[in-house]
Amino acid sequence: MNQLVYLVPLFPLLGFLINGLGRKSLSKSMIGTIGSGAILASFVVSLMLFFQVKNGAVATVNYFNFINVQNLTIPFAFQVDQLSSLFLLIITGVGFLIHLYSTAYMHEEEPQHFGRYFAYLNLFVFSMLLLVMGANYVIMFIGWEGVGLCSYLLIGFWFKNDNYNYAAKKAFIMNRIGDLGFLLAIFWIIAKLGTVNYADVFTNDSIQKLSSTDITAITILLFVGAMGKSAQIPLYTWLPDAMAGPTPVSALIHAATMVTAGIYMIARSNLLYSASEVAQNLVAIIGLATALFSATIALKQNDIKKVLAYSTVSQLGYMFLGLGVGAYTGAVFHVMTHAFFKALLFLGAGSVIHAMHHEQDIRKMGGLKKHLPITHITFLLGCIAISGIPPFSGFFSKDEILAAAFAHNPIYWGLGVAGAAMTAFYMFRLYATTFLGTFRGTQDQEHHLHESPSAMTIPLIVLAVLSVIGGFVGVPEVLGGHHALHEFLSPVLVTEQHHEIAHQTEYMLMGISVAIAAIAIIFAINKFSKKPDLQDAQGLGKTLENKWYIDELYDAVIVNPLNNLAGFFKNVVEKSGIDGIVNGVGRLVSYSSRQIRLIQSGQVGGYILFMVMAIVVIVLIWVNDGFIYKLFTK
Repeated sequence: MNQLVYLVPLFPLLGFLINGLGRKSLSKSMIGTIGSGAILASFVVSLMLFFQVKNGAVATVNYFNFINVQNLTIPFAFQVDQLSSLFLLIITGVGFLIHLYSTAYMHEEEPQHFGRYFAYLNLFVFSMLLLVMGANYVIMFIGWEGVGLCSYLLIGFWFKNDNYNYAAKKAFIMNRIGDLGFLLAIFWIIAKLGTVNYADVFTNDSIQKLSSTDITAITILLFVGAMGKSAQIPLYTWLPDAMAGPTPVSALIHAATMVTAGIYMIARSNLLYSASEVAQNLVAIIGLATALFSATIALKQNDIKKVLAYSTVSQLGYMFLGLGVGAYTGAVFHVMTHAFFKALLFLGAGSVIHAMHHEQDIRKMGGLKKHLPITHITFLLGCIAISGIPPFSGFFSKDEILAAAFAHNPIYWGLGVAGAAMTAFYMFRLYATTFLGTFRGTQDQEHHLHESPSAMTIPLIVLAVLSVIGGFVGVPEVLGGHHALHEFLSPVLVTEQHHEIAHQTEYMLMGISVAIAAIAIIFAINKFSKKPDLQDAQGLGKTLENKWYIDELYDAVIVNPLNNLAGFFKNVVEKSGIDGIVNGVGRLVSYSSRQIRLIQSGQVGGYILFMVMAIVVIVLIWVNDGFIYKLFTK
């Protein structure tokens, strides 16, 4: 195993270097082959590692000491265990399909920009692999910062558009806010334990060295980092704006990589979180609030990618709800199934946008079912999966989270089901408005409607299959399964809380959630296939369409006061104060020099006058030297 581990991140790193340095000389076909091939090679190695881990071969591989100072040694080490090996498959598997899709979706780009795009994608995957493979928090943090940097580069890929640059900066800055919390947590752990290695931190001895205040503070600070990366209230507004990047980038950020980093970090730290009831409750409440709040916004969005973006924020909320109630396996399970159906939905949306010549407003679509048959059927399967309809993948993972929420607090379950109903409604509003009814675009658009090339449809088909069957790795006992995923992850998720629920109760909970989702689906299809929502929203609908005006609130409360304060420091403190003093000294010296030089008039009489005056002064000082001495020595 040790000979294979380093190859997983090495291939994407080589792809980044080759495509980045050779972007002006390599052909687009070569760039696409190198970029996609690097991720495919990583996937093959990850698959080999997964089967070795499944057979019990878990390893931590140390390469060198990254930091080595007195009383603190932080190795550059990779840890391949059940949790990291599962994430490796998700990242490289879904990542490869997105790379393959990108070879066709980005074909209009110039070769050098095509190369730049694939270089960024490869670097993104490399950073995410570093994040999940790190054997300590510092290596995780390096990858954590790497995906933040790559998200900035990819969201602002079309950098000539200032709005896209603003979205990229917004993502970067909001992530830095969360990252500060993560960094403080790392410092706190070092101060208390003198190590950040998982093998040393996640032991009963280490937990006993920490007070309850220490554990609560560390876990909350770690959660602040997760809130930024995984877009939870209040640090979620960057994620919908991340739609400024190319659609495959949206799929990569929202499905397989960056936004799942916070889930991974908390699942990895499950021993710490299970020791702090305060932190767990906070995670659950914030997750549930985010799931509901973003679902309400998605109800009235008309941009096909914005609907999916708020859907992602909502689904991430469900994952944090699972983490907060101790259902760590359920949260990781939902990460996996969500990667399948959300990548499918984003890539399906990209296929629609490709066919519509970059049109993203669903009100100008409709009737695409007959023009895009493969995109239509795969998108429909993704919508069913995310709505939690059995036996699709989303049903099993979401049901596990809701069942754990019910055991923890029935109110959590009720609110979770309400969120699931909204999910089913807005997804089938999107589906019906886009694919059903009659076409509402221009004649030119209708004339050019066509199915996407095979490089785009093959990833859709693969992801659709995974969205259908992916949930069977976690069939619960109540349905005759033994939850293979739970058994696989149990050595890492050691503090998983097992909630005993009567089978009859569990059947009832499943039936209620599925029935409500089915009603929402039928209502949405009947309503929006016949009479799409084409008018501007009014009242509450307008508020939802404008995202509860949260961005405007942030501007009014945070951004504008900071800009005003910065303007005060710039114009008053800097220009009038600091610059005024420095420039004033210069002007004083210059003015004094101009005045003093007038003494040098060239008139002999004037010089004699100054000499006489100087002599008089000296005589007066000599005569009164005793008086002057006394004056200054009192």
